[in-house]
Amino acid sequence: MDPYNNYLNTVLHFLSFRSRSEKEVKDKLLQKNAPLEIIEKIISKLKQQRFLNDEQFAKDWVRSRSTYRLKSKRIIKIELQKKGIDHEIIEKVLSPKDDEEFSDDQQVKKILEKRLSRYKGLPRNILYQKLGGFLARRGFNWDTIKKNIDDVLKSEYNK
Repeated sequence: MDPYNNYLNTVLHFLSFRSRSEKEVKDKLLQKNAPLEIIEKIISKLKQQRFLNDEQFAKDWVRSRSTYRLKSKRIIKIELQKKGIDHEIIEKVLSPKDDEEFSDDQQVKKILEKRLSRYKGLPRNILYQKLGGFLARRGFNWDTIKKNIDDVLKSEYNK
């Protein structure tokens, strides 16, 4: 098998697990010591056949992080930057839409709904400490954390 097809098969296998950014594919080929002209040819072919699309990759990444692995916008932005996504694309996919508002407040509320049942009966200060620490590790700022924990605790204790 010629080197081009060998590297192409490697990339197609790499793409079979999940979608990848252009940078991830390029890094994978560089890791396999592929010549630059073959890398460019493969990336061009994959873009042409719509296997590589950084904007769609970024949209999928944000959807995944806002549905399953709830993280703050700041952390998602850092993750996308590490994946080599262009700044304009990042801003576009993280900007609020008319039909679906993606905000840190919404993310925090989703997390609190899932986590609060674990901490039933704990004193308020311990609850703040545990929930606040968990949310801070997910990249949320303290103002967002405090406001949402206060809202949730108000509604929980006023039932």
